[in-house]
Amino acid sequence: MSSPTRGSSTITSSTSRPTGTASLIDPGSLMRIKNLELRARAVVEGFLTGLHRSPYHGFSVEFTEYRQYSPGDDTRFLDWKLFGRSDRYFIKCFEDETNLRCYLLVDLSRSMSFGTLGYSKADYAKTAAATIAHFLSLQRDAVGLMTFDESITDRIPARFRPGHIHQIMMSLERSEPGSATDIEKPLEQIAATVVKRGLVILISDLLTPIGSLYKHSGFLRARGHEVVILRVLDPRELDFKFDQPAMFRDVETGKNLFIDPEQARQKYLDQFHEHSQAVQTICQNLGVELHQVSIDHPLELILFDLLADRLKRGRSTVRQRAPRAGGRS
Repeated sequence: MSSPTRGSSTITSSTSRPTGTASLIDPGSLMRIKNLELRARAVVEGFLTGLHRSPYHGFSVEFTEYRQYSPGDDTRFLDWKLFGRSDRYFIKCFEDETNLRCYLLVDLSRSMSFGTLGYSKADYAKTAAATIAHFLSLQRDAVGLMTFDESITDRIPARFRPGHIHQIMMSLERSEPGSATDIEKPLEQIAATVVKRGLVILISDLLTPIGSLYKHSGFLRARGHEVVILRVLDPRELDFKFDQPAMFRDVETGKNLFIDPEQARQKYLDQFHEHSQAVQTICQNLGVELHQVSIDHPLELILFDLLADRLKRGRSTVRQRAPRAGGRS
């Protein structure tokens, strides 16, 4: 998910998902908690508890970063435990060297107001953003927020300081689904204004023309940012299992159309698959991590997948970039 040069986490065991899901919080139950900050805390606390009770007890919740020892480095900061496991000398970096800067871009267009489970994609997206923000704040990482529909509706710079995470939560809580979707503006804004490399997480249903996705995601990648797309969809958007003919309304254009699901399902699924394949191709070509989730998907697993991505990218970068140790190799 992110290069280890900027605040990676460590999972010392396998990175496959935990097999037991009985302890995961059902999103429907979670959404009954009215306060967004309490929702986020519940997910993060459950996530960390589950890791420590599972085979992933070796997981470090601190984004401690290391680099290999070079002659002249202060030996007081050698990590001897890591030396014992790896037979290499590593120096601990300080917080001002390692803190991650994360930018959450949350789509709150009208299409995000759709939901068949008693809550909407927007509810789920805001909860996911709040959960990620809360988790990163525990690691003393800087988190920023941008909400958008066809324009940018709110922007909070990436910071870590007292009260900042509460400001993000309040912004997400008061945000309501707006008009049409334009993913170009937030990506363009981040690319133009954010100089320091960081992690950009776009949370959207991507039910919009994606012609500009390649251009602007590519520009972010070229600037050194890690980009993750969390695509959130309602289960009925994935399977189109509606039972009866009905009047369907395009929430972004307001257009009404009478549809018989039995007749329209296959055409819809074919077009949806074509659109999804286009998104996937763009992400693969640019090195962007793509996670497509249904809004009945436990949010703890989103955190796990994001951290697993960071570990995967971190190991790859270490193999490619690590210099020879100043001590034994």
